[in-house]
Amino acid sequence: MNDMFKMVLVLAVFTAVSGGVLAGVRGLTMDRIEYQQLKFQKEPVIRAILADAENDPMNDRFKIKDGEVSHTIFPGKIGDQNIVTLEAFGKGFAGNVGLLVAFDLDNDTIVGSGVTISTETPGFGSKAKEDPSFVAQFEGSGVDQVAAVSKDGGSIDAISGATITSRAVCVAVNEANAVYKRLKPELSKSMDNLASQGGAN
Repeated sequence: MNDMFKMVLVLAVFTAVSGGVLAGVRGLTMDRIEYQQLKFQKEPVIRAILADAENDPMNDRFKIKDGEVSHTIFPGKIGDQNIVTLEAFGKGFAGNVGLLVAFDLDNDTIVGSGVTISTETPGFGSKAKEDPSFVAQFEGSGVDQVAAVSKDGGSIDAISGATITSRAVCVAVNEANAVYKRLKPELSKSMDNLASQGGAN
Protein backbone atom coordinates (compact mmCIF):
# COMPACT_ATOMS: atom_id res chain seq x y z
CA MET A 1 0.00 0.00 0.00
CA ASN A 2 2.87 2.31 0.93
CA ASP A 3 4.62 1.59 -2.40
CA MET A 4 1.40 2.30 -4.29
CA PHE A 5 1.04 5.64 -2.50
CA LYS A 6 4.63 6.57 -3.39
CA MET A 7 4.04 5.68 -7.04
CA VAL A 8 0.90 7.80 -7.17
CA LEU A 9 2.71 10.68 -5.45
CA VAL A 10 5.67 10.48 -7.84
CA LEU A 11 3.32 10.36 -10.83
CA ALA A 12 1.36 13.36 -9.55
CA VAL A 13 4.54 15.39 -9.01
CA PHE A 14 5.91 14.40 -12.41
CA THR A 15 2.63 15.35 -14.10
CA ALA A 16 2.53 18.71 -12.33
CA VAL A 17 6.14 19.51 -13.23
CA SER A 18 5.66 18.42 -16.85
CA GLY A 19 2.50 20.51 -17.13
CA GLY A 20 4.31 23.53 -15.72
CA VAL A 21 7.21 23.11 -18.15
CA LEU A 22 4.87 22.74 -21.14
CA ALA A 23 2.87 25.80 -20.07
CA GLY A 24 6.09 27.78 -19.73
CA VAL A 25 7.35 26.71 -23.15
CA ARG A 26 3.97 27.52 -24.69
CA GLY A 27 3.99 30.95 -23.08
CA LEU A 28 7.49 31.68 -24.38
CA THR A 29 6.76 30.50 -27.92
CA MET A 30 3.31 32.13 -28.27
CA ASP A 31 4.75 35.63 -28.34
CA ARG A 32 7.33 34.56 -30.91
CA ILE A 33 4.72 32.86 -33.09
CA GLU A 34 2.44 35.90 -32.89
CA TYR A 35 5.34 38.14 -33.88
CA GLN A 36 6.20 35.92 -36.87
CA GLN A 37 2.57 35.92 -38.05
CA LEU A 38 2.35 39.67 -37.62
CA LYS A 39 5.62 40.37 -39.42
CA PHE A 40 5.45 37.95 -42.33
CA GLN A 41 1.72 37.28 -42.88
CA LYS A 42 -0.16 40.39 -41.82
CA GLU A 43 2.26 43.29 -42.26
CA PRO A 44 2.78 42.89 -46.06
CA VAL A 45 -1.00 42.85 -46.56
CA ILE A 46 -1.55 45.84 -44.25
CA ARG A 47 1.17 47.81 -46.04
CA ALA A 48 -0.53 47.08 -49.37
CA ILE A 49 -4.08 47.87 -48.24
CA LEU A 50 -3.12 51.01 -46.31
CA ALA A 51 -0.22 52.12 -48.50
CA ASP A 52 -1.44 55.73 -48.44
CA ALA A 53 -2.08 55.89 -44.70
CA GLU A 54 -0.82 59.03 -43.00
CA ASN A 55 -0.13 57.06 -39.82
CA ASP A 56 1.64 53.74 -39.22
CA PRO A 57 -1.11 51.07 -38.94
CA MET A 58 1.34 48.53 -37.57
CA ASN A 59 2.57 50.75 -34.74
CA ASP A 60 -0.94 52.03 -33.98
CA ARG A 61 -2.57 48.58 -33.85
CA PHE A 62 -4.73 47.72 -30.87
CA LYS A 63 -6.83 44.80 -29.64
CA ILE A 64 -10.55 44.59 -28.96
CA LYS A 65 -12.34 41.74 -27.22
CA ASP A 66 -15.27 40.12 -29.01
CA GLY A 67 -16.63 37.69 -26.45
CA GLU A 68 -13.86 35.17 -25.85
CA VAL A 69 -11.96 36.23 -28.99
CA SER A 70 -9.47 39.09 -29.19
CA HIS A 71 -9.15 40.87 -32.54
CA THR A 72 -6.10 42.86 -33.56
CA ILE A 73 -7.21 46.05 -35.27
CA PHE A 74 -4.99 47.97 -37.71
CA PRO A 75 -6.16 51.60 -37.98
CA GLY A 76 -5.47 53.88 -40.90
CA LYS A 77 -6.09 57.53 -41.68
CA ILE A 78 -6.20 58.46 -45.38
CA GLY A 79 -7.42 62.00 -45.92
CA ASP A 80 -10.89 62.17 -44.39
CA GLN A 81 -11.19 58.39 -44.21
CA ASN A 82 -11.02 56.61 -40.87
CA ILE A 83 -10.19 53.00 -41.66
CA VAL A 84 -10.05 49.91 -39.46
CA THR A 85 -8.71 46.56 -40.64
CA LEU A 86 -9.36 43.18 -39.03
CA GLU A 87 -8.80 39.53 -39.91
CA ALA A 88 -11.37 36.79 -40.47
CA PHE A 89 -11.22 33.22 -41.79
CA GLY A 90 -13.01 30.84 -44.13
CA LYS A 91 -12.52 27.11 -44.67
CA GLY A 92 -10.78 26.47 -47.99
CA PHE A 93 -9.90 23.33 -49.92
CA ALA A 94 -6.64 22.68 -48.01
CA GLY A 95 -7.25 24.57 -44.77
CA ASN A 96 -8.22 27.97 -43.42
CA VAL A 97 -7.93 31.04 -45.61
CA GLY A 98 -7.18 34.17 -43.61
CA LEU A 99 -8.32 37.55 -44.92
CA LEU A 100 -7.63 41.07 -43.67
CA VAL A 101 -10.56 43.36 -44.49
CA ALA A 102 -10.39 47.16 -44.25
CA PHE A 103 -13.54 49.16 -43.48
CA ASP A 104 -14.32 52.85 -43.80
CA LEU A 105 -15.79 53.73 -40.40
CA ASP A 106 -17.76 56.67 -41.77
CA ASN A 107 -19.74 54.90 -44.49
CA ASP A 108 -19.48 51.22 -43.46
CA THR A 109 -17.96 49.98 -46.70
CA ILE A 110 -15.04 47.73 -47.53
CA VAL A 111 -12.12 49.73 -48.91
CA GLY A 112 -9.58 46.92 -49.31
CA SER A 113 -8.68 43.34 -48.44
CA GLY A 114 -5.91 40.82 -48.79
CA VAL A 115 -5.24 37.16 -48.03
CA THR A 116 -2.85 36.51 -45.15
CA ILE A 117 -2.93 32.72 -44.79
CA SER A 118 -3.47 30.23 -47.58
CA THR A 119 -2.37 26.67 -48.19
CA GLU A 120 -4.49 26.33 -51.30
CA THR A 121 -3.40 24.58 -54.51
CA PRO A 122 -0.62 26.46 -56.34
CA GLY A 123 -1.84 27.97 -59.60
CA PHE A 124 -5.50 27.65 -58.60
CA GLY A 125 -6.65 28.45 -55.06
CA SER A 126 -3.37 30.23 -54.37
CA LYS A 127 -4.51 32.96 -56.77
CA ALA A 128 -6.73 34.29 -53.98
CA LYS A 129 -3.51 35.50 -52.39
CA GLU A 130 -1.48 36.15 -55.52
CA ASP A 131 -4.03 37.93 -57.73
CA PRO A 132 -5.22 41.23 -56.21
CA SER A 133 -8.00 41.55 -58.82
CA PHE A 134 -9.94 38.77 -57.08
CA VAL A 135 -10.18 40.44 -53.66
CA ALA A 136 -10.64 43.83 -55.35
CA GLN A 137 -14.19 42.68 -56.16
CA PHE A 138 -15.19 43.26 -52.54
CA GLU A 139 -14.18 46.93 -52.51
CA GLY A 140 -17.07 49.34 -52.21
CA SER A 141 -19.51 46.75 -50.87
CA GLY A 142 -21.44 47.61 -47.73
CA VAL A 143 -21.19 45.61 -44.54
CA ASP A 144 -24.82 44.53 -44.87
CA GLN A 145 -24.21 42.96 -48.28
CA VAL A 146 -23.66 39.20 -48.35
CA ALA A 147 -20.57 38.16 -50.28
CA ALA A 148 -21.11 35.12 -52.51
CA VAL A 149 -19.72 33.75 -55.74
CA SER A 150 -21.88 33.92 -58.87
CA LYS A 151 -22.53 30.14 -58.74
CA ASP A 152 -24.26 30.77 -55.40
CA GLY A 153 -26.26 33.71 -56.67
CA GLY A 154 -23.75 36.38 -55.70
CA SER A 155 -21.75 38.95 -57.64
CA ILE A 156 -18.22 37.62 -57.04
CA ASP A 157 -16.47 35.96 -59.97
CA ALA A 158 -14.81 32.84 -58.60
CA ILE A 159 -11.20 32.00 -59.36
CA SER A 160 -11.12 29.58 -62.30
CA GLY A 161 -10.76 26.03 -60.95
CA ALA A 162 -10.93 27.18 -57.32
CA THR A 163 -14.58 27.66 -56.39
CA ILE A 164 -14.04 26.26 -52.89
CA THR A 165 -11.27 28.76 -52.18
CA SER A 166 -13.39 31.58 -53.61
CA ARG A 167 -16.25 30.58 -51.34
CA ALA A 168 -13.86 30.50 -48.37
CA VAL A 169 -12.84 34.10 -49.06
CA CYS A 170 -16.52 35.09 -49.26
CA VAL A 171 -17.12 33.40 -45.90
CA ALA A 172 -14.20 35.36 -44.45
CA VAL A 173 -15.61 38.63 -45.82
CA ASN A 174 -19.03 37.88 -44.33
CA GLU A 175 -17.45 37.01 -40.99
CA ALA A 176 -15.39 40.22 -41.06
CA ASN A 177 -18.57 42.20 -41.80
CA ALA A 178 -20.31 40.60 -38.82
CA VAL A 179 -17.38 41.31 -36.47
CA TYR A 180 -17.16 44.91 -37.71
CA LYS A 181 -20.88 45.51 -37.08
CA ARG A 182 -20.67 44.04 -33.58
CA LEU A 183 -17.61 46.05 -32.64
CA LYS A 184 -18.28 49.33 -34.46
CA PRO A 185 -19.07 51.38 -31.31
CA GLU A 186 -15.83 50.22 -29.68
CA LEU A 187 -13.90 50.69 -32.92
CA SER A 188 -15.09 54.28 -33.23
CA LYS A 189 -14.23 54.98 -29.60
CA SER A 190 -10.77 53.43 -29.97
CA MET A 191 -10.10 55.47 -33.11
CA ASP A 192 -11.12 58.67 -31.28
CA ASN A 193 -8.80 57.76 -28.41
CA LEU A 194 -5.98 57.01 -30.82
CA ALA A 195 -6.46 60.36 -32.57
CA SER A 196 -6.41 62.20 -29.26
CA GLN A 197 -3.08 60.52 -28.47
CA GLY A 198 -1.61 61.60 -31.79
CA GLY A 199 -1.95 58.25 -33.58
CA ALA A 200 -4.31 57.87 -36.53
CA ASN A 201 -5.06 61.54 -36.95
